Amino acid sequence: MLSPGERAPEFALPDHDGRETSLTALLRRGALILYFYPADFTPGCTREACVIRDLHTELQKVGLTVAGVSPQDADSHRRFREKHHLPFVLLSDTDKAVIRMYGVNGPLGLGVRRATFLIDASRHIRDTVLADFRISAHDAFVSRAIALSGK
Repeated sequence: MLSPGERAPEFALPDHDGRETSLTALLRRGALILYFYPADFTPGCTREACVIRDLHTELQKVGLTVAGVSPQDADSHRRFREKHHLPFVLLSDTDKAVIRMYGVNGPLGLGVRRATFLIDASRHIRDTVLADFRISAHDAFVSRAIALSGK
C-alpha cells in the first residue's frame, strides 16, 4: 500500500456514468479522499459509503472531494449511487489496474482491501488508513481528515 509522503499515481477510470475521470481532474477542486472498497451493495461497503454521504456537506465545507474505487462496472456504481443517494463519484476499476497501483489488491490478488487515502492538490499522499473489516477505522479517518482540513 502506498504510504504518506509518496506521490499518488495518476489514473483515468470510468465513473458511474461511464465518463473517463482522472486523478488530476478530481484534484482540481483541492484535496481528495480516495477510498477503495470491495463491492457495491455489500453490507460493509454500503455502511462505509453512507457514512461518507452523511459527512459530505462537512467534507465540501473544508474543500475535500471524495471518490470511491471498486472493481464493479459503471452500471453497478450508478445503481448503488441512486439507491443510497451518494453525492460523490464512484469509479470502475474492472481490471484492478489502479487497485494494484495503490497496493490495495487483496491477498493472492483476490478482492480489494478497504483503504482510504488523503491526497493533496499536488498529488502527495498526506495520510492513509487500511481498514479491511474495521469500518469504524475508515469512519474515524474521514472525520479526522475533515478536522485537519478545516484548520
